[in-house]
Amino acid sequence: MTPGNITAHSNKPLVSAIIATYNRAYIVCEAIDSIIGQTYKNVEIIVVDDGSTDDTQERLRAYGDRIRVISQSNGGPASAWNAGIRAARGSIICFLGSDDVYLPNFVECHVSTLEKAGPSVPCSLGNARTRWADGRQTSSFELARLYPELEEGLWLNPLDVFLTRFVMCGQMWAIRREVLERIGLFDVTLRYLEDYDIGVRLAVEGPWAFVRDPIVEFRQSTKGDSLSLSISSEDPRLHLYMLKIRRRLADLMKARAPVVRSRYLRMAIGKARRDVWVLGHRNASSRMVRYSVSVYKALEHYYLALFERSPFYPKMTVIPYAEPHHNH
Repeated sequence: MTPGNITAHSNKPLVSAIIATYNRAYIVCEAIDSIIGQTYKNVEIIVVDDGSTDDTQERLRAYGDRIRVISQSNGGPASAWNAGIRAARGSIICFLGSDDVYLPNFVECHVSTLEKAGPSVPCSLGNARTRWADGRQTSSFELARLYPELEEGLWLNPLDVFLTRFVMCGQMWAIRREVLERIGLFDVTLRYLEDYDIGVRLAVEGPWAFVRDPIVEFRQSTKGDSLSLSISSEDPRLHLYMLKIRRRLADLMKARAPVVRSRYLRMAIGKARRDVWVLGHRNASSRMVRYSVSVYKALEHYYLALFERSPFYPKMTVIPYAEPHHNH
């Protein structure tokens, strides 16, 4: 957006929409166009080219001053997101993968929910329509077993949910800039799960706003250039990162106790430790160790299935905006 576009809508908060891309010249324009086509117009578009070697720059130049382009050496998603945040001028920050698209009301919905929720609410999370490389379609809320009875409102227990399953959030968020500055930016040492890490830190801040209907489309690339496609549950780094995130969360919550508590933190750390051990011993020479690994995997599978059906499994707890709420 040009400076003229920004000031023309000065009665509305400026939203910074950040796209991080790497060798996605064939599809990045679809992401950009989905932001240009938003019903909410006071948006600046920042595209961070994370060291692309294809014709991404040529495609981006065609947009002229409708977008701001940041070029850097390849540093991974967290580094690219951080570069966009530092350049952003908006009071609300959104993110978009270069193979995904916002639905036309994405920004308008988030600005509206944050205004209704009030300044103490750190962020708003929208549902996503998900399209997988193998043709499956579902939604991000369904994948995380989030079934709010309200179309929108306040989500009271994001921390408990984040500690018991994975919630897709990177492209689904709108985050207040001052909150990101307070909790810190993305961790560049994480190759995966950098958005999950931000999610648990945001969850410590208190209730979130949410939108139940899909307002973004997550599309898993079929060209082999998608991190979500390449990540394997057998990759030890995935579990080491999860353990690092949860241990750091424990330190953060200890510093803020008794304001922030969760009955699920110890369980989450224990599971991450066991997963790291299993991945480290899955090819052990000892038959006894290999047998222990297989037994653990079977027991963990059945335990999680039972836990998800138990009354202790945290459901998404929501209330309308107007009702009083308390940190969980």
